[in-house]
Amino acid sequence: MASNSVPPTTARVGRVRLRRAAIMAGPAAAAAAVLVVLTAQGAIAAQFSISGIPFTVTAKQLQGNGFEQYGGLDNMADGSPNAGDSGGQEVVVVSAIKDATLTDLCQSVNLGGINMVIRAGTGSTPVSAHDLVTDSSVISGDAGFKNIEIGGDASTFTKGDSKGPSGDFGQQADTVTIDNLRQTNYATTAATFKLPGLHLSFKNDGC
Repeated sequence: MASNSVPPTTARVGRVRLRRAAIMAGPAAAAAAVLVVLTAQGAIAAQFSISGIPFTVTAKQLQGNGFEQYGGLDNMADGSPNAGDSGGQEVVVVSAIKDATLTDLCQSVNLGGINMVIRAGTGSTPVSAHDLVTDSSVISGDAGFKNIEIGGDASTFTKGDSKGPSGDFGQQADTVTIDNLRQTNYATTAATFKLPGLHLSFKNDGC
């Protein structure tokens, strides 16, 4: 999760009418824990077809033990209306953390005129995740690492539970801390994910 100060570009948004967004609210609320931040599948990027609609994740602070990062490629379903001129693929940075905590977590996704916003970990207990993986196009914040190794082959990493493809450039570290984290993500998974104080709402503005 090396710091990247480049602001996210204008996101391509699926053409979802407000009525359809409201219909989506029920299952979205039930799956809120899945929709919120970062999967440990041990291969490049997400193992499912992404929607192609990016979502924003912010946190006051992320702390992690067992950090690994390398490049990946996410794929949309065949014929996805969100493919545009991308060919249905998005180049991403895969960030894998064995154990992570996030303070004051916010996730938002634009559903075509309204934002679904999820917040958690705003009290004394932070969000926690095991085998957390995010596929990101933009990452920014104030980052610090302990015992970092840059330029290693992602298939040989040992500090976390994820491995990239053979020959893929990557980095790993014993620990990572990022203050004022902001990500533009295409996929997020975790083996376990605890969201104290979870709150889902629809707002004009995202995170």
